[in-house]
Amino acid sequence: MREFGYRRVHDVPGALALLGADPDARCLGGGTNLVDLMKAGVERPGLLIDVRELPLDRIAATDGGGLRIGATVTNSDLAAHPEVRRRYPALAQAVLAGASGQLRNMATVGGNLLQRTRCGYFTDPAKPCNKRIPGSGCPALEGEHHNHAILGASEHCVAVHPSDMGVALAAFDAVVSYETVDGPGELPLAEFYLPVGETPHLETALPPGALITGVTLPPAPVAAHSRYRKVRERASYAFAIGSIAAALDVRDGVIRDVRLAFGAVASRPWRAREAERVLTGGPASAEAFAAAADAELAAAEALPHNGYKVTLMRNLVIAMLSELAETDPAELNGGTAR
Repeated sequence: MREFGYRRVHDVPGALALLGADPDARCLGGGTNLVDLMKAGVERPGLLIDVRELPLDRIAATDGGGLRIGATVTNSDLAAHPEVRRRYPALAQAVLAGASGQLRNMATVGGNLLQRTRCGYFTDPAKPCNKRIPGSGCPALEGEHHNHAILGASEHCVAVHPSDMGVALAAFDAVVSYETVDGPGELPLAEFYLPVGETPHLETALPPGALITGVTLPPAPVAAHSRYRKVRERASYAFAIGSIAAALDVRDGVIRDVRLAFGAVASRPWRAREAERVLTGGPASAEAFAAAADAELAAAEALPHNGYKVTLMRNLVIAMLSELAETDPAELNGGTAR
C-alpha cells in the first residue's frame, strides 16, 4: 500500500480546503469500499480526509413530507429511522439488504453513493480495465461477465454499480447536495451518475474538489407503498445479480402512480421510466406488468453469459408489482424486507 497522509476534519470549509489543496486526496467515511481498494492497489490516495465528524449526520423532514439525509448518516441509522421506514420503506429494505450489520454501522450515505464497481477486472491491478486505466480495454466482454450489465453499457465497459441504497434513491427522485469552494450545488440522482459511453473512468458529474453533504428525498406519497427485493447467488451479504425498488398507487383498479428502478443491470441505478410510462393510467394486472417489463427490457443487450438477467428482471417486475397491487399499504409501514 502506498504511504498516505491522514487528516480528520470537523467542518465543511476545512474539508474543502484540504480537497482543493491535494488532487490525490480522498474523503474517508466508513472506508468499507475505499480501504479495500487501497489494499488492492486500485485506489492510491495521497491523503485521506476523515469526514466522520462533520455535522452531516442528521435525518430531518422537509416541507411537504420529504426527507433530508446527511452524508455521514450511517447505513444502520438510515435503515432504522422511523420516518424512513414509514415514508420510504423500500429504502430501509434496500439498506438492510446491502451488507452485514457491522458494515452498515460503518458505511455512510455519501460513501455509498461513491462506491465503485466490484467487477473482478477493475479490482485486479494486474488486469486491463478501461475504468481503472482508460484505453486499456474491457476483458469482461470476452471473459467473466455473468453478473455484468445488460442495459446502458458500451464496448468500453460492462460493469455494474453495486449499490442497493442507490436503487431505492433512484426510484424516488433523490437529489444529491454538495459543496465546493465556489459554493453549494445539487444534482438529481438521474444526472449524478454519468453514462458509461467512451469514458467509463468518469463516473459522476460532481465537480472537482466537491464534498457530498446530503441527499434529499422529495415528497412522494406513493413511496409509502413500496418494496425492495434483491436476488443474489447466496442467501446473505452478497452483491445483487438483479434487484428492484418498486412503489405503486392503485385506485379502483387503475394505476395512478408507479416508481420502478433496477439494480445490478447497468453502470448506475437504472430508473425504469419506459415501464412507468406504459403502466401509468392503465390496469393493475399481471398482463400489464409483463408488458411494462418487456417495454423496459427491449433495450437490453445481453452478453453470452448474462442473458438470464433479462428473464430475471422481467419476473421481478411482475412479482413485485403484483404483490404491491394486492397489499394494504399499512402493512408496509414497518419497512421490513420480505
